This record gives sequence, C-alpha cells and structure tokens, in this order.
Amino acid sequence: MTDEFSDLAELMREEQELTDGLADADPEAHLRRRRRRRIGLLVTAIILVSILGTAGGYVAWALNAPLAAPRATSQLPGAPASTAAPIILPDGTASAISISGADAYLGPDAAGIWATTGANDPRPMASISKLITALVILDAKPLADANDAGPTITFSKADHDLYDKYYVMGATIAAMPTGSSMTEREALAAMLIPSASNYAEAVSTWAYGSQGAFVSAARRWLAANGLTGTTIAEPTGMSERNTSTPTDLIALGRIAGANPTIAAIAATPSISLPGAGALSNTNDLLGVEGITGLKTGNLGYGTYNLLYTATMDVGIGQPLQIVGVVLGENTREGLDNDVRALLTSIREGLRPVPVATHGQQVGEYRTPWGASAKIVIAQEASILTWSDTPITVAMETTTPKTYSDGEVVGSITWTAGPSTTTIPLVVEGSIEPPDDWWRLTHPDELGEP
Repeated sequence: MTDEFSDLAELMREEQELTDGLADADPEAHLRRRRRRRIGLLVTAIILVSILGTAGGYVAWALNAPLAAPRATSQLPGAPASTAAPIILPDGTASAISISGADAYLGPDAAGIWATTGANDPRPMASISKLITALVILDAKPLADANDAGPTITFSKADHDLYDKYYVMGATIAAMPTGSSMTEREALAAMLIPSASNYAEAVSTWAYGSQGAFVSAARRWLAANGLTGTTIAEPTGMSERNTSTPTDLIALGRIAGANPTIAAIAATPSISLPGAGALSNTNDLLGVEGITGLKTGNLGYGTYNLLYTATMDVGIGQPLQIVGVVLGENTREGLDNDVRALLTSIREGLRPVPVATHGQQVGEYRTPWGASAKIVIAQEASILTWSDTPITVAMETTTPKTYSDGEVVGSITWTAGPSTTTIPLVVEGSIEPPDDWWRLTHPDELGEP
C-alpha cells in the first residue's frame, strides 16, 4: 500500500508543475484542468479508502471468525467373548445342589434344586441320620443360641456299655466313662464332630426317655418338616433302613444350617471334651471352597455320603449360600474330589471378565489446522458374568465444551445378564486454537462472520 501512496504523490507533484505553467499561459485552461484534477484526486481517494477498508475488514474477520468444531470419530470396542463354564457334577452317584444368592445368573430356581444327578430315590443316608437326631433332641431340649451350653448330662453304666455295643458293630465311637458328665452342647458335639454313634443313642435316650419314644418323635418331626421321602429307624444311621432322597436331604441341610448350634458344631474341625478327649471332624473338606459343614455318612464300600453347606464369595455382593448332597460314592477320596470339583467349577463359572484398560482409545478429535486429541476410557473395567452369558457394549458421547485434557465426553457400558459396568470417556490431550497466520491463509475453513 506504501507504493500506491508514493505513486499518487509523484503524480500530484507533476500535475502541480503543469498547472503552474498553464496558469501563466492560459488562465481558462488552467481552471478547467484544476476541476479535472480535483475529480481525479477524489476518485483516487475513494479507491484507496475502499482498498484499505477491505483489507482491514478481512483481517479483523479472519482473526475473529468462529472455527468449525473438531471432527469426531469413534469406534465401539468389541465385547470380549464369553466361554462356557464346565460345571462338573458328580458322576455315577445321586446328588443335588441348591444355590442362594445368584438367582439373577443361575435362574430363579437355583435356590430350590439347581442341579441333580442320578435318581431321586431313597438311599441309605448312614451317619447323616445324626443331623436329624440332633435336631429332634433340640426339639425336646432346646438351646437358646450357639453359645448356650444347656443342661449337664451324666452318663450311666448303661451309657458306657454303648461304647462296646457300637465297637462290635464297627461304628465310630468316642469314650464315655461311667459317671462322666458334659453339657448338652458338648454331647451334641461328640455325636456330630467325630460321628460317635454311642453318643447318638445315649443323648437321644436322655432327651426322650427311650429309643422308642425318640423314633416316634423323629418321625413326627420329619412329617412336620415335609421330609416325606425320609425314613428314620434308629438314631445313628447304622441301619440301612435310615434312608432319604437327595431333595429331602437338601431341605434337611437348610434346616440344619439355619440352626445356630448345629451350624457352629458342624463347622468345628476338632474339639477336646471331658471324658471323650480330643475329637476330629470326619468332614475333611471343611474350609475347602468355603465348605462350612454339615455331615458325612458311610456304611462301607460304595456308600460314602456327604451333606454339605458352603459359603462362597464370587464377587457379586453377598456370598453364595450352597447346600449340596452326594450319595453313594465308591470311595471317600472320590467323594471329596467330586464335591471339590463341583464347587470349583461353580466359583470359576461366576467370574469377573476384563473389558477395558485405562486409557484405551475409542475415538479422536481432529481439526483442519492439524490439532488432535484422543477419546479414551477413563479407567480399567471388568464385569461379572456367569459362564458363557454374552457380553454387549454400548457407548454414548457428548460434544466437548473445552476439548481440554480430562474433560468427560461420554460413557461406555458393558452388560452381561443382570450385570452392568459403566465407565466415563474422557479427552486425552488438549486442542489448541490455530495461529493468526493459519486463519489469514485459510478463509475457506472459517465460519460465517
């Protein structure tokens, strides 16, 4: 623009020189020339003002025009594949299992009978009978709570003789010296923890006065509790006429597990009692996969039984409450292995599945002037699922206000059955505005003034 002003000034000087000479020679011509000169100067001034005004207006517009919003692109991450959990049920036996606390995953009937194997026919339950014996005794001689010792029982010579009776029968027994005494709770522990048959008969006779009265009371108790598939002929389980079905035994397990005295005794690995000495629990699975009880029972080869309870934390809030039974295993080792494998498969079937990592990119913002920022998942995430329940994913995004690092710009949600996990999406990096030169040289990228 300086050159244009210089040229104009030079023309004006030349014009003035011509005008001065003409004024001396021809005054009329001089006046005409001055009028034309003034009109030319006015036109030139108008043109210059227009040029200068246009340039200044463009600069002001370019430096202040709104910018187009950064272009956003996103890609929904794939959901991880779910793999089926192999639930390992006992093979070649009669079994049943009930699970409370996972209805949303296992189905509404899980707390009833979730899975079974074999027929639901009555089978010899062996020493599982002692749970019924203990519950019927507590019906006659109730204890206030798990810590209530109850009345003292003093054992007679007749009680002592039961030791020899059951020894000859090959039953499990515990010492019971004549004249020795222990509390009702201790006597129940001697019956349940080592499964001492002499204590089962002695304490049931103490509670009811005779075995006949006890058996009658036991049958009434079974009927009152709806255990119509269960038969009791005596208190120990030595008789093969003491039978029950898997579904009845699940119900029995719930009743026994809800009784504070029996639940506490059944969860005790070992105990030392006056007269009886040191006693160990026959349930060697206590503590394995959350097992808390209840009672073993066997009549020798081919009749190994276990009615068990377990509390299993699988990360869904409240732990699972499990009641299970296995009847008719060939060996004690096989029984333990089957129960352990089943509970392990349940625990591994309900599992957290990783679905995202911290900072995982799911999109980006890009601008015409070359700035960019990422859309990322704000934190690592996992979702609890059961077995091969499908996992789905959905994402929502919003338009950022500042495009600055850490700004929340939406969320991503994974769903698996009843479980959902939602994590925020954030901007990683910041988008800075372009410099003045880019604005001046890219008018087509700018918004309307």
